[in-house]
Formats: sequence, C-alpha cells, structure tokens
Amino acid sequence: MTIRTERTQGILSITIDRPEARNALSLEMGRELCAIWEEFRDNADLRVAVLSGAGSKSFCAGADLKEVGSYYASMTPLERREHGEREPGLGGITRNLDPGKPIIAAINGYCLAGGLEIALACDIRLAVPDAKFGLPEVTWGLIPGAGGTQRLPRAVPVAVAMEMLLSGQSIDADRALAIGLINRIVPAEDLVEEAMTLAARIAANGPIAVRAARAAAREGAHLSLSEGLRLEQFYAEPARQSEDVREGLKAFSEKRNPNFKGI
Repeated sequence: MTIRTERTQGILSITIDRPEARNALSLEMGRELCAIWEEFRDNADLRVAVLSGAGSKSFCAGADLKEVGSYYASMTPLERREHGEREPGLGGITRNLDPGKPIIAAINGYCLAGGLEIALACDIRLAVPDAKFGLPEVTWGLIPGAGGTQRLPRAVPVAVAMEMLLSGQSIDADRALAIGLINRIVPAEDLVEEAMTLAARIAANGPIAVRAARAAAREGAHLSLSEGLRLEQFYAEPARQSEDVREGLKAFSEKRNPNFKGI
C-alpha cells in the first residue's frame, strides 16, 4: 500500500507511503490519490484533509520520473496536451480537480519538483526545520508542468519565484517562512499533531462558511477589488441562508460550542 488514509472526526488524513523512493508518485499512486480526493470532495462528513509523506526525509519528490517520463514519452505532443486539458494533475490536485475543501500540507523534509507543486495546491503549509523547497526542473531541461510556474508567483513575491523557477535552486524552511511560502515551522516530532490540531479547529467551524470563504479567497485573489467584493457577496449569501448560521449565532448567545451540520 503506497497511499494510506485515516478518517477522524471530519478530518481525512492522507499519507504518501513510499519513503524508500522519497515518496515519489507512480502512475498508480496518482490514480489512487485522484479517487481519494474525489471521495473527499463528495463526502459531506469530511471537512478538512491533511496531506503528509511517510518517513522523515521527504514530503514528496513529485512524479516517479522513470515511469511517468516513459508514459508521457510514448504520447505525441497533441496527445500530451489533450491529456493535460482533461486529466487531474500530479497528485490529483494540481489541475482539473479541486475538492473545494481545505487541505493542509504537513511537510516533513524535501519538498521538491512535483512535491512542491502538490504543496502549492494545498491551502496551508506547515514544515519541519530541515525542510527544503525547490523547483529544479530547468536543471533537467524541463519546466515545472504541474502548476509550479503559475502557483509559485501567486504564493510568493514574483522576483523570488522567478529566481527559484529559473535557477532551479532550493531554499530552506527559514527562507520559505520569510517569503510566505509556508505558514509556520514546526518541530518534526510535533508536525502531524499540529497539522491535525489545526485541521480540527477548521473542521469545527461551519462547513458551508469554510468552503465559501476558501472559494471566495481563491477565486478572488486576482480580480480587481470591486470584482472581488461582488464575488464575496455571491459566496456569502448561501452561508447567510443556512441553518448553520442560525445555530452559530444561537450558540454564541448561549455561550456554547455550535453543532454545525453543513445545511
């Protein structure tokens, strides 16, 4: 088994379990992850996901280059383009498949190439002190083709992103924190626990509101302010009309924890 999952109180924990290969993803692992993300999207009982890599050396090394490289090499350029337009990307979430719910990346070591592209597709990133981040594809004669050229400049200052993209050099966790690539640095022994604690805090909130806030922030990030404000109201209205908001306000006045049901 190369992908492990566990479900606990609305949290889906996903572990890429191939530490002997730095958690590189085979084609079969990619297909398995796609099915897992689809279940996460469609299961109303699951509210937050935590994605991590097994072992202490690597979060994910991206695609298994020998297997995946051979697979794509067998296609014509047109076939590769058509495949990219319709199929979910690396790890299931870099292209064409958005679960619509928060994903926390717990980064326990090297986070390079496709591994960083997967982490960039997550909403929140926690990392251990010795984590390393980079997109070395240009050193192989390639470009990051699973969202790296698009998501990295949206996540960090453009000049910093360009340096990483064009040089292929990696950065350490302190630098990643300073540029806003990760949310915080966590001791290795506390990484999963801290990610799960944060996931539990998110899962305890109104699920309609959480999904709406996420969608509004993601989709509005590159709109003008006026367009973004209109988008915000579009997503705010379903939350205002939900039973959850009535429960939340009632719980606030009664000084108790709300019991949100996602309706």
